[in-house]
Amino acid sequence: MSGKKLKSVLTVIALIFIAWFVYDSFSQPGPQDLKGEFKEEAFYRNENNTGPIVRVYAVSVADTLWAEMQQYGEYMPHTKYGNTKVYFFLKGSPVPKELIPGQESFEATYKPYCVALYEKNAMSQVNFTKRPF
Repeated sequence: MSGKKLKSVLTVIALIFIAWFVYDSFSQPGPQDLKGEFKEEAFYRNENNTGPIVRVYAVSVADTLWAEMQQYGEYMPHTKYGNTKVYFFLKGSPVPKELIPGQESFEATYKPYCVALYEKNAMSQVNFTKRPF
């Protein structure tokens, strides 16, 4: 095989691999692929970028699809030694529009409407609780 022909074959192979990597990168599953019409209603993230990062989400969902809720929580960002909480509320029920850090992330009046809680703690241990309150 001549040098020119070898170079063009290697170029075609490289372009195929690049196209495959780009396609694979953009076709990864995410929360938008889940059933249940998930909608992020409120979000809190602390301003501390040097210590533990705390993320709290309030999400409305169309139905109590427990496995889908847990998968949604898995898709949420998590930082090593940080904490991520996702509170799930049924669509149409009252949902907090503002979240705060701490044990109680929203007003007590919203507790009866929370159907599930997904939490990933600082040691990356996952806890999914149905009817947490």
